[in-house]
Amino acid sequence: FPVTIVQVFPSHDTDEEVKLVTEEKNGVKTLYIQGPFLVSETKNRNGRMYRKETLANEVKRYNEEYVSKNRAFGELGHPESPTINLDRVSHLITNLKEDGNVFIGKAKILETPMGKIAKSLMEGGATLGVSSRGMGSLKEVNGVNVVQDDYYLATAADIVADPSAPGAFVQGIMEGKECVS
Repeated sequence: FPVTIVQVFPSHDTDEEVKLVTEEKNGVKTLYIQGPFLVSETKNRNGRMYRKETLANEVKRYNEEYVSKNRAFGELGHPESPTINLDRVSHLITNLKEDGNVFIGKAKILETPMGKIAKSLMEGGATLGVSSRGMGSLKEVNGVNVVQDDYYLATAADIVADPSAPGAFVQGIMEGKECVS
């Protein structure tokens, strides 16, 4: 049976608690981040709003082409280019599903140099956020830049210190080799 240790740290930036769940099975530990990766129907801090239908369609494509094929990478930091730089990859997105106007994601922290930095930050009690990266056209509607249906999601989540989507802070979860959701 796996041994589970739950540590709760109060977040200094939000009213939420950050949980670090350590589960060890046969001496193997795996760290995941989990939480809201994408938010629709709400203006973000960048002045953009993603319609739910636009995100749902793009998440479906992203899940089929990337998540299901273990190709859904994210980086530590948020580069300007939509191209994934393998030398900056920190995590692999393993799950992305719709929950109302929010798309909840889960990503495995990899043993890459950037993944090790992210892991160290989380183990040190840092509250991290995620930010999607993509490209598409915008149309201004009542002072809000609405992302149009040509939107292409390059990654559902880069790990960032200050996300633009409301509430896009994630929890760190340490699990044994077999993922328990």
